[in-house]
Amino acid sequence: MKMTEEEKIKLGWKTPFYQHILKEIVLSVFLIGVLVTLSTLFPPELGEKADPFSTPSHIKPEWYFLAGYQFLKLAEKLSFLGDWAPKIIGIFGQVVPVLFLLAIPFIDRGDNRYPENRKWILMLGALFALSAVGLTLWGHFS
Repeated sequence: MKMTEEEKIKLGWKTPFYQHILKEIVLSVFLIGVLVTLSTLFPPELGEKADPFSTPSHIKPEWYFLAGYQFLKLAEKLSFLGDWAPKIIGIFGQVVPVLFLLAIPFIDRGDNRYPENRKWILMLGALFALSAVGLTLWGHFS
């Protein structure tokens, strides 16, 4: 059974594209208006005003910075060496393992690539990984 053009138009098969877009634009503007009205009538409570000169003690970084954060807190314990020690050790103590990881391909240049023949480099890598996980967990629970 063939449909005539008028029947197709009645069913909406031949509706021009701009009419569909116009409906979507009207609906979008309406919804944005509703959202603006609701956010104006019921603003969110932001809490007390922030004080830029005092950092709360409960502030912690995200999990991927917790190991470095805990290492910096550990370096503060070395202040008996001088005022410079916690800062220098805290910064360079985090740079040295990264530099070592970048240097591993140049240090471990043996002919044999089997892991059982490279125990010292694997143990060192495991030590770095475990220390990072340990510092992260310690920073999370401290």
